[in-house]
Amino acid sequence: MTKPISKFVCQECGSTFSKWMGQCDVCKAWNCIVEEIVSDVKTTKQAPVPDDFFVSICDGMEKTDYSTSKCHKTISNEVNRVLGGGLIDGAVILLGGPPGIGKSTLLLQILADIKGLDNFVYISAEESIKQVMLRANRLQIYNPQLKIAASSSLQQILQSISSLKHNSIVVIDSIQTISSELIQSPPGSISQVRFCTQELVNFAKNNDVIVIIVGHITKEGAIAGPKTLEHMVDCVLYFEGDKSYDYRILRGEKNRYGPTDEIGVFAMTGTGLEEISNPSAAFLSEHNENVSGVAVFSGIEGTRPILSEIQALVSHTSIAIPRRSSVGFDSNRLAMLVAVLSNRCKINFSNKDVYLNIAGGLRITEPAADLPVIAAIVSSAFQKPLPKGSVFFGEVSLSGEARQSHLAYSRIKEAQKLGFTEIFCSYKTDDFEKSKDVNIRKIKSIRDIIKILGT
Repeated sequence: MTKPISKFVCQECGSTFSKWMGQCDVCKAWNCIVEEIVSDVKTTKQAPVPDDFFVSICDGMEKTDYSTSKCHKTISNEVNRVLGGGLIDGAVILLGGPPGIGKSTLLLQILADIKGLDNFVYISAEESIKQVMLRANRLQIYNPQLKIAASSSLQQILQSISSLKHNSIVVIDSIQTISSELIQSPPGSISQVRFCTQELVNFAKNNDVIVIIVGHITKEGAIAGPKTLEHMVDCVLYFEGDKSYDYRILRGEKNRYGPTDEIGVFAMTGTGLEEISNPSAAFLSEHNENVSGVAVFSGIEGTRPILSEIQALVSHTSIAIPRRSSVGFDSNRLAMLVAVLSNRCKINFSNKDVYLNIAGGLRITEPAADLPVIAAIVSSAFQKPLPKGSVFFGEVSLSGEARQSHLAYSRIKEAQKLGFTEIFCSYKTDDFEKSKDVNIRKIKSIRDIIKILGT
């Protein structure tokens, strides 16, 4: 019998301490240290090394059968786009998102039909089989090869899928509710999550099986558990969106088999998730007349241009410290852009609140959104609408200069396709073939935006 010992583990960062403390010394989080019982196992046994442990890379390429590791496309083009083409045999994918956003719905629709696979397994540790069946019936998923089970025991799950080999996919929903008998800590703890994930990764690699793991997220929006959880898997996906809107966005954060800057756009309906083939039209509002504080941004998500609407509101305040609040945009960058406007254009924001919103629940992190953000703020501050049919893109430096953005041609063509006629971009943007349908107006400084409004 091994002697059980007690350790105190931070549930936020995974740091281990010899005694309980109110605050973690590493991540500075409060009330996150929990006692966990682990077995004190010590061994000095050496593992045997076979003669063919090392293989020459040239010999390995000749002996490897690449036909057994192919890319399996799903019925969703948006999912295939984010994954880099489809699902790869032996890949482990971690899917995170807030509760109720539609993770289980998305996974069931993925399992509806995948080309080249023979076995489809969905294991739910949070819901009963009846609940999963009701959702599948609502989504009209009738795949006779899809097997459903409900279990939270890791040993039982591994035993049930031990016979699966090549051309199989297993979905685990979710990793925070799976526990192993070998770990005495409760489900969802750092030790349980790390151990169960490692066992599932080993199963996927040894049997060449696709494994998709669902993970809960913290209130900050990161996947719950240690950061090493994301390093253990091959692909990390976030399914996000505002529950007030129907739109959902699948975003790749890590992908060993494809790009990490692509997004997939869906709409939540009564019969499941539907693909949005034209995201630009979905994120743009239709106004009968121009309104102040609204600018259209031509952004790039991966290789696809997407137009979105940026809304700003500048209002008078009597408090000593005015607010700089944003939804879908970095608040620190918003404060920086307001400071640039105040300093370079001599606009007084000391007694004004500035609110910024990205329409449709979209989240923008691209620096090229600086110019439309400033245009929307200036428009709201002077209560004058921007020119009708105008689109903005360009990064803004601290000197107020409009800097060049990449893939400018794709941004302009997308705006032209949707009927926009005025394109405002950096003066360093390359010249393109002139078109009678669109007018490209180059901006050197943010002062030029004030001139556009005629103030």
